Amino acid sequence: MCKTLLIDCLCVVALFSSAAFASEPDGGYWPQFRGPDGGGVSTAQNVPVDFGLDRGLKWQTPIRGKGWSSPVASDGRIWLTTALTTEATQAEKDARLANVQMPKMKDVAGSLELRAVCLDLETGKIVRDISLASFAEPEPIHPLNSYASPTPVIDGDRVFCHFGAYGTWCLDAKTADIIWTNRLVIDHSVGPGGSPAIVANNLILVCDGIDVQFVAALDKMTGQEVWRTARPTMRATNGEFQKAYSTPLILDVAGVTQAIIPGAQWLVSYDPKTGQELWRADHGNGFSLSTTPIFVPPADAGNDSGLVIFTTGYGQTEVVAVRPDGQGDVTLSHIQWRTDRSVPAKPSLVAAGELIYMIDDNGVLSCLRASDAEVVFRQRVPGNYSASPLLVGGHIYFSNQEGEVTVVKQSDEYEEVAKIQLDGRLMASPAVVGSDLLFRSEASLMRFSVEPTQK
Repeated sequence: MCKTLLIDCLCVVALFSSAAFASEPDGGYWPQFRGPDGGGVSTAQNVPVDFGLDRGLKWQTPIRGKGWSSPVASDGRIWLTTALTTEATQAEKDARLANVQMPKMKDVAGSLELRAVCLDLETGKIVRDISLASFAEPEPIHPLNSYASPTPVIDGDRVFCHFGAYGTWCLDAKTADIIWTNRLVIDHSVGPGGSPAIVANNLILVCDGIDVQFVAALDKMTGQEVWRTARPTMRATNGEFQKAYSTPLILDVAGVTQAIIPGAQWLVSYDPKTGQELWRADHGNGFSLSTTPIFVPPADAGNDSGLVIFTTGYGQTEVVAVRPDGQGDVTLSHIQWRTDRSVPAKPSLVAAGELIYMIDDNGVLSCLRASDAEVVFRQRVPGNYSASPLLVGGHIYFSNQEGEVTVVKQSDEYEEVAKIQLDGRLMASPAVVGSDLLFRSEASLMRFSVEPTQK
């Protein structure tokens, strides 16, 4: 039954697709967080499955600083961001944490420098290492987070590096010259998280702080603000329960392009050209969302509009499926199902046809049926998880914070095919370039190939 549904879904997927990036050109193209369509899926074949530091490692390049942004690639270049910090004194920590909420779950740095790094895809050599900005007293951050967690976006000859409230930079992809910069200031409370997305001429930024919550678009050519739309009113009055760190899902449904963005309490669809709200669904009391929604097309194109499936963060952690063809408040009409067992708060989901794979923060892997949330299987996979899974070549890659990658066969039964221990924590989601894999650890970027290691 699952194989039949998978074939049906693949036949109609072209009718419902990402509006931002439609294909993976030869030579490696991974232009944004979770790949060309933002779903963590690649069509590449012959990718490495059993690899490691002693086999299949094409190169490994140390990266200074700390950053959980994922690598992006185009035209033989890889881009990522990083943050260099100095340690604050105890007196500085005490002073700057004195008047913040939940100070025990936050830390501060003495100073902060934000950088963009460009590497040669073939050799791993750093060809650009650009200082973008420095801050003498950066805001508090959660110790598990970084100041460089949002993933850059590549669009043609431009690279957009986003650091949340610390600013957004547009760079020339060839020269690394700064074309423009803009800064939309909010209070993240625990540091930046959500990555931007590009639709036509607009760079979409999600700004869900504890002080204000809105979505904005910048003109990708000039950096000027095109529109800004406030988030819907929420039941929670404490700003800590109004924050979120989501990345937009750009989706075409029946010829209408939508930017679908979860936040605290609400999942909202916007017209990415104007910022006008198209529809909204009240998902409950979840907050601090940091995942990207996925789209599962219908098995029969004439049947329905498919499902947008997302997780609701903390507080009320659930997976919720919503039909994306409504108008106005669709809470009572378009929520298809919801489930609350073994749901991730940080890793996003990945879908293969009718099957949804998700791993919660504590390592419980679940496979659900997209149509009704029926559990196909569950399996404990050791480790703690923040990075989102990758589906490529008939396998799913799960990276844990302890530096271990578990490779599982894409199937309706659990079948583990490899375990790989890499060097350093894995917090960033992996990328695919050509038929190779990129993994960013806390200390380096690694490229793995099925070819023998090059000396």
